[in-house]
Amino acid sequence: MTKKDRTLIVVLLLLCVALIVTPVLALRGAEFGGSDDAGSEKVAEITGEEYEPWATPVFEQLLGGELPGELESLLFCVQTGVGVGVIAFFLGRFVERKKQENARAAQEEQ
Repeated sequence: MTKKDRTLIVVLLLLCVALIVTPVLALRGAEFGGSDDAGSEKVAEITGEEYEPWATPVFEQLLGGELPGELESLLFCVQTGVGVGVIAFFLGRFVERKKQENARAAQEEQ
């Protein structure tokens, strides 16, 4: 390994650390509210009445209360993973189909 490679690795590691530390320091003490909270506040502000949800979440009905934050995050991550998997599957199929069409076209030309 050359000195240039080592320098590059150190710089990249420092950039990774900076990417992790900077948001933590910049967002110290910040409060994050969900879009549901912001929406209901805006409705109350516009109409002057308290927002009443039309339905309750299925899991809240099954468990008889709100989900713990960790479980809610887990379900969100699982949902994201499934969505990414479906998108990646179809993109892979489209790419493979295009390769096969190009291969057939090349064979027909010969």
